[in-house]
Amino acid sequence: MKLGRIGEPQISPDGKSIVFTLQTVDLEKNAKPRQIYIVPVEGGEPKAITQDGTANERPRWSPDSKSVAYVSNRSGSSQIWLMDADGANAKQITNLSTEASGVVFAATGETLLFTSDVYPECAGDACNKTKLEAEKASKSKARVYTSLLYRHWSDWEGARRKHLFLVPTAGGTPKDLTPGRNHVPPFSLGGPDDYAIAADGKEVCYVMNADADQALSTNSDLYVVPAEGGEARRVTLSSGADNAPVYSPDGRWIAYRSQSRAGYESDRWRLMVLERASGRSTVLTDNLDRNVNAMTWSQDSKRLIFSVEDRGRTSLQMMPATGGASKILVTGAGHLDDVQFSSDGKTMVYTEQNGSSPAEIYKVSSGGGTAQPLTKINQALLAEYALSPLEDFYTKSSGDARIHSFVVRPPDFEAKRKYPVLFLIHGGPQGAWGQSWSYRWNPQVFAAAGFVVVMPNPRGSTGYGQKFTDDINADWGGKVYEDILAVVDNAASQSWADTDRFAAAGGSYGGYMVNWMLGHTNRFKAFVSHAGVFDLKSMARETEELWFVKWEFGGMPWENPDVYEKWSPSNFVNDFQTPTLVIHGEQDFRVPMGQGLQLFTSLQMKKVPSKLLLFPDEGHWILKPQNTMVWYNSFIEWITEWTPKK
Repeated sequence: MKLGRIGEPQISPDGKSIVFTLQTVDLEKNAKPRQIYIVPVEGGEPKAITQDGTANERPRWSPDSKSVAYVSNRSGSSQIWLMDADGANAKQITNLSTEASGVVFAATGETLLFTSDVYPECAGDACNKTKLEAEKASKSKARVYTSLLYRHWSDWEGARRKHLFLVPTAGGTPKDLTPGRNHVPPFSLGGPDDYAIAADGKEVCYVMNADADQALSTNSDLYVVPAEGGEARRVTLSSGADNAPVYSPDGRWIAYRSQSRAGYESDRWRLMVLERASGRSTVLTDNLDRNVNAMTWSQDSKRLIFSVEDRGRTSLQMMPATGGASKILVTGAGHLDDVQFSSDGKTMVYTEQNGSSPAEIYKVSSGGGTAQPLTKINQALLAEYALSPLEDFYTKSSGDARIHSFVVRPPDFEAKRKYPVLFLIHGGPQGAWGQSWSYRWNPQVFAAAGFVVVMPNPRGSTGYGQKFTDDINADWGGKVYEDILAVVDNAASQSWADTDRFAAAGGSYGGYMVNWMLGHTNRFKAFVSHAGVFDLKSMARETEELWFVKWEFGGMPWENPDVYEKWSPSNFVNDFQTPTLVIHGEQDFRVPMGQGLQLFTSLQMKKVPSKLLLFPDEGHWILKPQNTMVWYNSFIEWITEWTPKK
């Protein structure tokens, strides 16, 4: 809670400064205020350039490096602001009743691109304001729906839709680039990294899923629209997801990421380039069996630099825009992100973090050399604590699968002592534990409580090849369970493991695996199941993104009932014996609260020691500071109670 959280670094076009956001935690106010800071590329102390408001974010440089656009709630609502590079002369650019977010500075410096959630039938803000006031004043809060995806993550679907707007940097009336009812499907437009404006300022590219049934489709595509307004045109045709468009500086190309398989959110992300003149798309990374994540262009538009997840770590690679072999630029023991170059191409800046250190900003010469930290926000604080490095731990499982895990030892670890062991199971299920810092499920916290922490990446995990990821499809309790027990066996053979004091915990799919193990093994003294899937049939009927369950289980319960029956933890309640803490957010629509209630009811009816911890104001993740404290303390108290020293 004391750590400063760095985000959104942006190097100025002149290469002299970096702006970034810094989020802190105010426990007393139960808030996480965020301000914007600046640091010289040549080195120096970061300086806050915003003080007003509690949510200042998305800083973006003007082309001349003299001003910064950003999003702030300093006037009481989320709006676009513009300030000098030193924070002076802040000016509010928008004043929309529907608020504004996700600002992008056009390379011409003349306009700002942003989004606002508006009523699609409204032609201006006066109409939006009237409808908002009527909705707020209504004494009935009833909701009526006639289609699916009527709720998403932790929000109920309303009448508003996300639209793209352009506004002059001098201020004025924003222009809606996506007007009318052409975006009636809910949640159609992508996130803040899913739209961009061409270098000449004449065209905007954005991501939209236009399929009629959003609950069953991952088919987002790229669209382009003239900056002056007009008809939008679809420019990609993949049946899977296309996202994250980035125009090349010379305007010739649009780079983006693409998945080929429809309805599969965990398909391999490939790097693509679209030649604007011909409309032809080319796959650049077909021979790379890893996910491509964030990307950026070299200043000469000849090369693409992108990040790749590999075995719990992230590297930066470079590839010609016309195709060819990739070259590793930076690799290490951590997670690299936010890569950017100075306008002369000589300096690269990026963020780096690992399992024992949060993200900081670094710079390095593009020609190679030793990286230099530009921020040391948390250095003094971390020096007060004993943090343990994440160590690699390999296990052979069934089918000769080699399972990679991370191990975190307690502070002042003594080789001759026996320790309780906590096994953390990640969610997704197509996710992975990595060399990155986490504010949720932080292994350092559990290690400091006296546990050796083991974090397996079983089959289904990302970063080990697409087949390894696909091995979990329609096999949720099969090979993954075998892999985890193999890791448990390996840990049990270590001199530091007290085999009578094993505990396991997981969230989302990790919670599912805890629920599955409840009915299949008695090797653990305690479980923690957070937002865990318990009954597959009811889960499929309650969750919102139905393409997920259709892919994972080969259809809905009435279409493929045998798979649902085979892998549902609810069918093995008679074998439940292990004390279990059940945690759920009441606003969780991905794994709805009913899953946790069913689990707790089953445990109580079987007289298994159990506790239910509910958060009325949280969704799938526990995010509010005071709730975070309750979550960690309840978690540690539970596993400590059931793994006492002899």
